[in-house]
Amino acid sequence: GKSSLAYALEDALHKSEIRTYVLDGDNIRQGLCSDLGFSRNDRTENIRRIGEVSKLMMESGSIVLVAFISPFQNDRRIARELVGIGDFIEVYCDSPLNICELRDSKGLYKKARSGEIPEFTGISSPYEIPDNPELILDTNSLSIDECLDKLISYMKKNKIVSLTKK
Repeated sequence: GKSSLAYALEDALHKSEIRTYVLDGDNIRQGLCSDLGFSRNDRTENIRRIGEVSKLMMESGSIVLVAFISPFQNDRRIARELVGIGDFIEVYCDSPLNICELRDSKGLYKKARSGEIPEFTGISSPYEIPDNPELILDTNSLSIDECLDKLISYMKKNKIVSLTKK
């Protein structure tokens, strides 16, 4: 859900000629973070690197949409401070574990359950629910379009973007 939603938002923003970039596991873990696993320390370093890249991309004028599981409160706090209060908008995509497993097209949860991936979030490693995200989306009961509408409404209300369809 989170990557699909990020790409849907990217598409909507592009239609209004707003420069964006989506960072997700496919384009980060294959290159910049290919040396990292799923241990707590590796996850912390992964999020730190993503924060650094996001900050650089934001300085170039892009809106960066980050679609990652960031399981630890402290890591999210560090990323927020790095990117900047006000520029970091935490969106909590709330979905039960069983739904995440059903949506898992890469089979990562299955590998985690069989022990192939140790320290996997939700299986053998905890997920700390955000205390105060800017937006909570129930991706279990809302469609991608409904979540996208909520995201865009939030962005308009908070004057993050002004969207006009072209």
